[in-house]
Amino acid sequence: MAPPPAVLSSGELGARGHTRPHVVFVPSAGMGHLLQFFRFIGALSAHDVDISVVTVFPTVSAAEADHFAALFRDYPSVRRLDFDLLPFDASEFPGGDPFLLRWEALRRSLHLLGPVIAGVTPRVTATVTDVTLVSHVNPIAKDLGIQCHVLYVSSAAMMSLVSYFPIYLDNKDAGADVGDVDIPGVRRLKRSWLPQPLLDLNKLFTKQFIENGREMVKTDGVLINTFDALEPVALAALRDGKVVRGFPPVFAVGPHSSLASEATKSAAAEAEGSPMAWLRQQPARSVVYVAFGSRCAVSHEQIREIAAGLEASGSRFLWILKTTVVDRDDDAGIRDVLGDGFLERVRGRGVVTKAWVDQDAVLRDPAVGLFLSHSGWNSVIEAATAGVPLLAWPRGGDHRVAATVVASSGVGVWMEQWSWDGEEWLVSGEEIGGKVKEMMADAGVREKAAKVGEEVAKAVAVGGTSHTGILDFVAKLKATT
Repeated sequence: MAPPPAVLSSGELGARGHTRPHVVFVPSAGMGHLLQFFRFIGALSAHDVDISVVTVFPTVSAAEADHFAALFRDYPSVRRLDFDLLPFDASEFPGGDPFLLRWEALRRSLHLLGPVIAGVTPRVTATVTDVTLVSHVNPIAKDLGIQCHVLYVSSAAMMSLVSYFPIYLDNKDAGADVGDVDIPGVRRLKRSWLPQPLLDLNKLFTKQFIENGREMVKTDGVLINTFDALEPVALAALRDGKVVRGFPPVFAVGPHSSLASEATKSAAAEAEGSPMAWLRQQPARSVVYVAFGSRCAVSHEQIREIAAGLEASGSRFLWILKTTVVDRDDDAGIRDVLGDGFLERVRGRGVVTKAWVDQDAVLRDPAVGLFLSHSGWNSVIEAATAGVPLLAWPRGGDHRVAATVVASSGVGVWMEQWSWDGEEWLVSGEEIGGKVKEMMADAGVREKAAKVGEEVAKAVAVGGTSHTGILDFVAKLKATT
């Protein structure tokens, strides 16, 4: 990768003659986190702001490395701040999620970040950090006398849980198990909807979650990849201090537009014989798009039931198949996973691939009529933007909390009774096929999703709530320069 662009001299003036704010972004790991950081950086770059990005190599996945390279190629004015991690013994956490381990390695090295930020010119105005790192980054920012904001890549509903969960723990009986969590002003979240690690307070994820939740109220602001019309109740409760008294300003700034490199890569992916080229040839609203995110690995047994369901539904489909958590490890053959004869039986009406696709571009294609998804927040927000109904099948993490938004907002339908990671039973192909067929024929579901898409267009337009959210954030930055 090319070296970072030359830094500007301290105090360089912006277009209007004032000193430009300088923001240092501190991302963590995982495409679900990084993609929204990169897209927000792209949006912020249009607002007379200097930007630097703390960068750690090697990345966990190949996709992360590709996207870092594209960011610096698309935005040459964005500075790259290389940051070396201290040695980290992953054997301390046997069987740990590789992305979670990277978060921990980052957290254990972040005390070295202060001098890096202090030595950058122009002088840094603010940090924008991932929620997974805020308990370490915010104290550094306060020591340096600069702002610290959190760019939260999930929903406002999930942010309310992050912020309130430490208070919930403080108030419950010490010996009692974690139960339902009734978040003031938002809703009661059932125990079965919570990210699974939160049920065990000794888990690494849970310890990080609690520390970051306690630090949230001490930050200068929270940027959330959502929009007011999608989550009015949760956003109002956060802003009004109902969830946590004294909560910092909340900026709803989503959805973020795709980067130029994503569009370029998508265009290249439309070569003859590619999944996108096939999609372009299908009738309107005839295709079921199936994808379970960049980190969700579905068991081979469940994958075969999904295959049976798609075959039985009679619908056309484009299926992005993933069998491992980290892309570099995924070497299973498609035929080996799906079984003999499946690809031949669905030839012409179904495409299964492990290739990268621009999900945003897929969902915006008029041929797509339904999105069968794990209900990761990026997928929810992209379905909302495209106005495509989402059939939510949460797999773990924050997915069930996100699915509550899917169901309440009109984005789609949540199959609450379907299993997720750790539950040892399969959803049958018959049930999957029946639900797919039902939703593909449901005009009411399509109409609700389309209305959500219209609300997205209003939010990101000039004068819309999300456009105003970014302007308000920039104004807060400039008020201190």
